Amino acid sequence: MRTVYVNGVFCPEDEGRISIFDRGFLFADGVYEVVSVLDGKLIDFAGHMARLARSLGELSMPAPADETALLAIHRELLARNQLAEGAVYMQVTRGVADRDFLFPPEDTPPSLVLFTQAGSLRDKPAARTGLRVVTVPDLRWARRDIKTVQLLYSSMAKTEAKRRGADDAWLVEDGRVTEGSSNNAYIVDASGRLITRPLSHAILPGITRTAVLRLAGEAGIAIEERAFTVEEALAAREAFITSASSFVLPVVEIDGQPIGDGRPGEIAGRLREIYIEEALKTAI
Repeated sequence: MRTVYVNGVFCPEDEGRISIFDRGFLFADGVYEVVSVLDGKLIDFAGHMARLARSLGELSMPAPADETALLAIHRELLARNQLAEGAVYMQVTRGVADRDFLFPPEDTPPSLVLFTQAGSLRDKPAARTGLRVVTVPDLRWARRDIKTVQLLYSSMAKTEAKRRGADDAWLVEDGRVTEGSSNNAYIVDASGRLITRPLSHAILPGITRTAVLRLAGEAGIAIEERAFTVEEALAAREAFITSASSFVLPVVEIDGQPIGDGRPGEIAGRLREIYIEEALKTAI
């Protein structure tokens, strides 16, 4: 049985308790981060903490602890659960208060929950076979840049993709791809240029996205940050996604149509290799 962390206490997962008046439960008034783990070490931890601070700031929500304390909690969970590969999920909510649309007093203590999930990150079959995605309308709220726990529509989109025989969904607004249901989206055009949507309120500023774009630039791959249409994606040489839990995974089919030759592309494979190599060097 896993050990989890709930508001200052490490305990067995079946003993973790959160109040029914927690605003995360009542209003989805919370944010989260997921830090990947390789060889028992945390990947891109500083980046995740920087994004957490930004998300909290955008919602005027107090931090539950400083970065040093959060790192100590992460490491203690890794040790107690003997986690070698997988992820640590952390959720922060505005805390417990009587149900009211207004934010509670500023001195309301935030709730902090962390747990681990074991799973293979390096050896993913989709890295060899590629993902099949379908497009669905992007009906989420307008502040997708904040990593909130409002994931219902993402869950609906992913479930719709499974219903249609695909692996995931790409969300589309005004004919242009915003991002995947839980990842950032990319295409590679005929000239070998990597194209992905620029940061804005429309997409989540992915920590893996930042690292992959930096590594792509260092590898001499041309990058263009702009929105691309579904038609451009269908005509692309390659397509792929990035996320903390997937690293880089190729997309080989969109809405039933093969991308390129229908096999994982060279650039996606190359970026996956160099990302994992870099992650292992910098993990803490």
